[in-house]
Amino acid sequence: MKKSIITAALSSVLALGISAEALAVEWNVSVWGKRRAFTEHVEKLAELVKEKTGGEFTLNISYGGLSKNRENLDGISIGAFEMAQFCAGYHRDKNPTITVLELPFLGVNSLALERKVSEVLYQHPAVQKDLARWNATLLMPSPMPQYNIVGVGDAPKSLSDFDGLTVRATGGIGQAMSALGSVPTSVTATEARQALDSGVVKSVAFAPHAHMSYGTVETAKWWTTNLNPGTVNCPVVVNSDALAALSDDHRKALMDSVGPALDHYIENYEGKTMAAWGPKLEEKGIEQVTYTEAEVAAFKDRVAGPVADAWVKDNTAKGLPAQELLELVKGVISK
Repeated sequence: MKKSIITAALSSVLALGISAEALAVEWNVSVWGKRRAFTEHVEKLAELVKEKTGGEFTLNISYGGLSKNRENLDGISIGAFEMAQFCAGYHRDKNPTITVLELPFLGVNSLALERKVSEVLYQHPAVQKDLARWNATLLMPSPMPQYNIVGVGDAPKSLSDFDGLTVRATGGIGQAMSALGSVPTSVTATEARQALDSGVVKSVAFAPHAHMSYGTVETAKWWTTNLNPGTVNCPVVVNSDALAALSDDHRKALMDSVGPALDHYIENYEGKTMAAWGPKLEEKGIEQVTYTEAEVAAFKDRVAGPVADAWVKDNTAKGLPAQELLELVKGVISK
């Protein structure tokens, strides 16, 4: 009798253990480089999800161990991992709808506005359909400030000095620099320092955190303070099947953590990252080049309209509501 009771009790404990284990969910997350301001929302998201679910749902973040940065969207499409970050400009043909956010001189002047306009665009049916081709659901943006350029050699004291200058620049920023006569090269962020050091390019367009994270500021001789040709859009996406397979509680924990994760990201970037940028330039003795308002205005007039018009024409030909998407983005910015 006692033996039967003990056996039953052990069976119950084992069953509960198996049940508890079955509830545990682990997602693999593919990013690249190293932990930095650009990935702080992903790190915070993992922290919050684990906390909200008592450790039942965890995000295992891999910095380059799961995929190359240009192949993260492909990895999501086949379910090689459940979450990933990528940049639209790395493969514009794979995600044409969100490249509207990479057009030059849109007028985004803060991380909060970059976040807002991205979140609104991500909800558009055409955008969701575009990413659904890759079995991807847009989760959150990675807001970045306007890019500026570091370089080696003689500093471009006027915009005409950019003529013939090789520059690491992607998307709309690359198109903007082409309008100045520069020669844009689309190497990835992780390749930028090597490209600069080897002479493949003479300058690199990045946001401040990336200049520090990837070391381009270490060998640079000059920095443009106010060229501000645009930024890149780098969303975090999840595999749609994996998202659908989550329990209601786990899905709620994930989605409820997105807002606080982005709040943390912006606070960290505007505080810690930007506070370190100025002193870094001073420490390295980097010449800071500032252009006149008239020069920047002329640059904008020369670039913004034609590049946007070409984007609308090209993507309308692909059957996308390109003009509608552009007007949506402009509407959010104007408010």
